[in-house]
Amino acid sequence: MASSSSNGPGTADGKSEFRSKKPKPENRDESELLTVPDGWKEPAFSKEDNPRGLLEESSFATLFPKYREAYLKECWPLVQKALNEHHINATLDLIEGSMTVCTTKKTFDPYVIIRARDLIKLLARSVSFEQAVRILQDDVACDIIKIGSLVRNKERFVKRRQRLIGPKGSTLKALELLTNCYIMVQGNTVSVIGPFSGLKEVRKVVLDTMKNIHPIYNIKTLMIKRELAKDSELRSQSWERFLPQFKHKNVNKRKEPKKKTVKKEYTPFPPPQPESQIDKELASGEYFLKASQKKRQKMEAIKAKQAEALSKRQEERNKAFIPPKEKPVVKPKEASTENKIDVAAIKEKVKKAKNKKLGALSAEEVKLKMEADEKKKKKK
Repeated sequence: MASSSSNGPGTADGKSEFRSKKPKPENRDESELLTVPDGWKEPAFSKEDNPRGLLEESSFATLFPKYREAYLKECWPLVQKALNEHHINATLDLIEGSMTVCTTKKTFDPYVIIRARDLIKLLARSVSFEQAVRILQDDVACDIIKIGSLVRNKERFVKRRQRLIGPKGSTLKALELLTNCYIMVQGNTVSVIGPFSGLKEVRKVVLDTMKNIHPIYNIKTLMIKRELAKDSELRSQSWERFLPQFKHKNVNKRKEPKKKTVKKEYTPFPPPQPESQIDKELASGEYFLKASQKKRQKMEAIKAKQAEALSKRQEERNKAFIPPKEKPVVKPKEASTENKIDVAAIKEKVKKAKNKKLGALSAEEVKLKMEADEKKKKKK
């Protein structure tokens, strides 16, 4: 028991000494630890990192539409050449309409098969080979955004997709320049190739556009972020105060009902009790009349109504026989003496014009010419 009691305090002192000897972490800013230094690049994966290769064969296949068959047939040798550099086999099946990629025994990079799968997916989504082959680089990724199921109405979907492209592709070009990505809108998908940060921004813009938020708002935000990123002091600060806040405006006004019910003013007193038939008869004096007199009054009222209706009907019939009002005859105005035309003078002018041909000589000029010709003949 004594030995156990003597060891107790010694062990406690040893633990405290061990704790005191632990190296204390240096006080560094979180921003320094999170930020990547400028010019740093991840080293490429080489065969030395995985000299034994892969244990099993992996393969991926994807279907392509009929209209892509001709293009894939042309560029397939280039695809095989690009994938053979990474020791990946690629096969094109035109009968089934599919593309397959699989690893070989020489393949050493385990992630290159995923990049090869993305390559054939992009080729199937109408991306050109020159752009799709960039996916094999380490710092490039891709994203295929499905937009077909985001909008139910077909016409609305086409309009919003066209809004994403912009007039003559200007909106798409602006997005490509701001995000350093290649964007391809085809059918119900949007294919994007570029750095990871750019893919995130493009996906947000595409989804917002399909939710009826114009892409120009996101483009403005991206332009401001691009300028703020150049300032080294603002990297560790929040940018919320610089970014614009766009409020959603509901353009569609609520339809108002045709008949508006106006509420009456509230009164604590109940409405007055309506008069009964007996009260009305007492007021008019009909209550004290005999049955024969009441009957006679009713018949007189009916006859008066009938006579009034008959007179109205007769007036409507007689309207057809009423002649329409004739317009008053307008007398022709007498021609004024000042504006009278001299017919005789006009006739003389016409006679002279007929006798004298256009461009012909007058009678006197013709006589003089004939005399001159005769004198010339005599001299000869």
